[in-house]
Amino acid sequence: MANHRIYTMTFASVYPHYVNKAERKDRTKEEVDEIITWLTGYSQEEMEAQIEKEVTFETFFAEAPRMNDSRSLIKGVICGVRVEDIEEPLMQEIRYLDKLIDELAKGKKMEKILRE
Repeated sequence: MANHRIYTMTFASVYPHYVNKAERKDRTKEEVDEIITWLTGYSQEEMEAQIEKEVTFETFFAEAPRMNDSRSLIKGVICGVRVEDIEEPLMQEIRYLDKLIDELAKGKKMEKILRE
């Protein structure tokens, strides 16, 4: 696995950017949290504990209770790369999250974002 800088960044340092991106488009922190808990299987309390512990992205995803099986339905381009074509598992998980937050900011309905 390549040693990308994002792997060692803390989830807590990026989380506010996810929230800000959503709120700038009249979406909510609660919707961001719903996306993260849907994707990772963390409860709200577990996710907040990970943020408080300032775990890295690598640890955040490694300790995720249950990655959602439906995440393989997430398709599209993020940062110029198709998420379904990313070969590194950790980078793909990070980009899945980025893609979901982008969809939220673009006004997609939660049912579509959560692949229901």
